[in-house]
Amino acid sequence: MLFNTPQFFWFFAIFFVLYNFVFTSHKKQLWLLLASSLVFYGAWNYAFIPLLVFSALSDYVIAGFVERNNHDPVTKKRWLMLSIFINLSVLGIFKYSNFVLQSTQDFIGLFGVDAHISTLSIILPVGISFYTFQSMSYTIDVYRGNMKAHRGFLTFLSALSFFPQLVAGPILRAQHILPQLDNLPIPTMANIRNGLMLIMLGLIKKTMADMMAGPASTAFDATTPISSLDAWVGALAFSAQIYGDFSGYTDIAIGIALLMGFHIPINFNLPYFSSSPVDFWRRWHISLSSWLRDYLYISVGGNRNGNRTRNVFITMLLGGLWHGAAWTFVIWGAWHGFIISVTHWLTYSAIGRWVDARNNWLVRIFKVLVTFYLVVIGWVFFRATGFDNAWTMLTQMHMSTGVEASASSLVVLGLVVTGLVFMHLIDWLNIRFGSALNERSWLMWPILVIGFSLFLVVGDPGHDFIYFQF
Repeated sequence: MLFNTPQFFWFFAIFFVLYNFVFTSHKKQLWLLLASSLVFYGAWNYAFIPLLVFSALSDYVIAGFVERNNHDPVTKKRWLMLSIFINLSVLGIFKYSNFVLQSTQDFIGLFGVDAHISTLSIILPVGISFYTFQSMSYTIDVYRGNMKAHRGFLTFLSALSFFPQLVAGPILRAQHILPQLDNLPIPTMANIRNGLMLIMLGLIKKTMADMMAGPASTAFDATTPISSLDAWVGALAFSAQIYGDFSGYTDIAIGIALLMGFHIPINFNLPYFSSSPVDFWRRWHISLSSWLRDYLYISVGGNRNGNRTRNVFITMLLGGLWHGAAWTFVIWGAWHGFIISVTHWLTYSAIGRWVDARNNWLVRIFKVLVTFYLVVIGWVFFRATGFDNAWTMLTQMHMSTGVEASASSLVVLGLVVTGLVFMHLIDWLNIRFGSALNERSWLMWPILVIGFSLFLVVGDPGHDFIYFQF
């Protein structure tokens, strides 16, 4: 059940009426929320529901044992390791088993051995990467003493299955969502106006992202050489597509939660205006980058003992692998690990100090452009069907192919760049003036009507979101 479909509209309309006007007690609302979340999730495949419940139940029980053994550090750590083992095993079996089998076969083939290793018929449960990370972080927080083990499985399962963010994030921390479920918020008119505005912005960005899919596919799926300009158009189009698609989804998720009175933290903050790769990861998929920092980077050592570069690489490699079971995602993660490490080195170098001392608007623009270029290079690996496809794209982007670009390529390039700038512009306007706009109903409601009408006329209802595959 996709956000951008009539089915979801009627699903949420019925839920909203029941939640706010029929089931008014806390327990009834909680049961309704859980049931609705499971129906929402089951719309993809009801066979996935037991796995979701199992993940919730295992970490709920284990967190209780972790807390009970605070006096015994050894036993306490054993329970934590059990939680990590269970969650990573679930991810490993459903998401990475065939990747490991295929990679093993390819490795054996390097030695001239024709190995035939059968892959498994496993369907990847939608949203598994998100809810396993969310569930695992709860046990880790209890272990670290950052929160108490929660009393009430109904509430915990409702948190893990919370349908606005269940299938594609943002990744919610238990410390953030559980208190809201313990004391269910009442939506205000300000919540409703802001929620509708975010949903509208999300649908517009999703519509623009879908329009970028065509130029991206034309370049990446080309079977014959293309011009350097067309290759750049394809890479920029995918950069726009993935931003509009994913940030649009999270805007809708945050907006839907606001209609219920829940607050979900922002997940994107103008990432293509970042001044460095480090700054990019403070702005892009914030819930994942902060999760990787707090639960992985710090766990492997962080900045301690002079091993920051190694720990950054480990974190980004695993972050890349989290996105998908393919070597292109590993390379994408390694690329970001490399450019982040170089950024750290430059920051403390003589060159870095010289640049910072001249941090005028020209320098800032230069840093933004360089960062964006590095990010686009990374997106080539993210989008490519394989290493050969990525290498072909990169060589075509940076070397003459002997193929002449058509006049229409310049037009498409202009449209892609305009789309990129426009999506960031509406995000900036919402961040800067959203609250003030919501207070002016006479202006906001016409904008909402125009925005939703634009989506209905231009949009493609039912078009999948990119991050559903993760």
